[in-house]
Amino acid sequence: MRDVLAGNLRRARLELGLSLSELSRRSKIGKATLSQLEAGAGNPTIETVFSLSRALEVPISDLLDHQEPSGLTVVRGADVEVLRGEGVDLRPLRGIESGGAIFEVYDQQVRAGSRQDSLGHVGTEHTIVQAGRLGVRVDDRDVELGPGDYVSFDARLPHTYTALDGAVRSVLLLQYRSDQRLHAAPAESPHLVETP
Repeated sequence: MRDVLAGNLRRARLELGLSLSELSRRSKIGKATLSQLEAGAGNPTIETVFSLSRALEVPISDLLDHQEPSGLTVVRGADVEVLRGEGVDLRPLRGIESGGAIFEVYDQQVRAGSRQDSLGHVGTEHTIVQAGRLGVRVDDRDVELGPGDYVSFDARLPHTYTALDGAVRSVLLLQYRSDQRLHAAPAESPHLVETP
C-alpha cells in the first residue's frame, strides 16, 4: 500500500501543480511526513489518507489504486492490508466504476470502545451495519444504527463513527462522480439522508 500511495500521491499533487508546502498547508500534514509518504517510507493512517483525499479533492481510490479485475473477483480479507485509524480498521476490497459513478467497497470495523472522527473528504458515504451498535454523528445530527441499518451522507461534512456496545462490523461504500477524479468544485448543499 505504501508504494502505491507514494506514486499516486505524487502524481495527484503534480497534476494539481501543488508544492509539498502547499499540500502540507491544505492537508494539515507536515511537509516531512508528506515527503516520507511520497518516498514510500511513511506509515499512512486513515486520518492521513482522508486528509489527502480532502486536500487534493480526489477519491480515496485514486490514492490507494485498485487494480481493474476481470471475470470472477475474489478478495481474501487476510490478503488485504488494513488501513488503521484512531478507532476504525478499513480493508479496501474493490473499486467499481460504472455509469459516471465510482464506488469503493470497504470492510469496516469500529473497535470496541472506540471512536473515529473525520473532518470530511470527497464523496458520499454509505454504511450498512452488519453486527454491533454504531453511533454516527454528521455535523450536529446523531443517529444510532444496529444490524441491517443503513446511513448515507455527504462525506465532506465532519463525521464520527462510535462503537456503542462492543466492536461494530459494517460495509462502507464511498461513492464519487467520475468527474471527482480530478479537482472538483464543491456541491451546493451537503445533507444527511435519513429514511424512517
